[in-house]
Amino acid sequence: MVCETVESWGDMFYCINPYSWAYAGIGLAITFSIIGAVWGIFLTGASIMGAAVGVPRVTTKNLVSVVFCEAVAIYGVIMAIIMNEKINVYEGDIYADAEVYKGALYAGCNLFWIGFLVGVSNIVCGVSVGVTGSSCVLVDAQEPSTFIKMLIVEIFGSALGLFGLIIGVMQLGDAVFPS
Repeated sequence: MVCETVESWGDMFYCINPYSWAYAGIGLAITFSIIGAVWGIFLTGASIMGAAVGVPRVTTKNLVSVVFCEAVAIYGVIMAIIMNEKINVYEGDIYADAEVYKGALYAGCNLFWIGFLVGVSNIVCGVSVGVTGSSCVLVDAQEPSTFIKMLIVEIFGSALGLFGLIIGVMQLGDAVFPS
C-alpha cells in the first residue's frame, strides 16, 4: 500500500486522494473566473451608472465592457467542462499499486495547477477589462470619438483570459488518469 502509514506532514500531503486535487482544480478554475468577472462588472458597471447620470447615451454603447467581463466567467466554465472530461475514475484500489497511484497523483496535481492558472489569469483579465471599461465609459462621456480607441485597448485586456484558457488546454495533454 502506498499510504499505509503517515509519519509526517509530507506523507499526509502525498496521501490526499488524487481525484481531490483534480476536483479542487476544477473548482479553482470556476471560482476564480467568476470572481474576475464579478470584479470587472463591478468596476465597469459603477462607472456606467455614474456617467449615465450626466450623459445617458453612454449606457448602451458601453455595455460591451460588461459583455467582455462576462466572457471571463465563460472561460472558466469552458475550462472546467474540459477538465472534468479528462477525469477517468480508476475501478480498483488506487493505493494498491504505486505506479497507478503516481500516475493518478500526477494527473490530479496537473489538473489542480491548470485550474489555478486559468483562474488567476481570469482574475487578472477581469480586473484589467473592468478598469479599462470604467475608463472607456468616462472618456466616452467626455469625448465620444475616443470610444473605438479605448475599446481596442479593452480587447487587448480581454485577451489575457483567453491566453490563460489556451495555455490550460495545451497543458491538459499531460493529465492522463490511469484506467
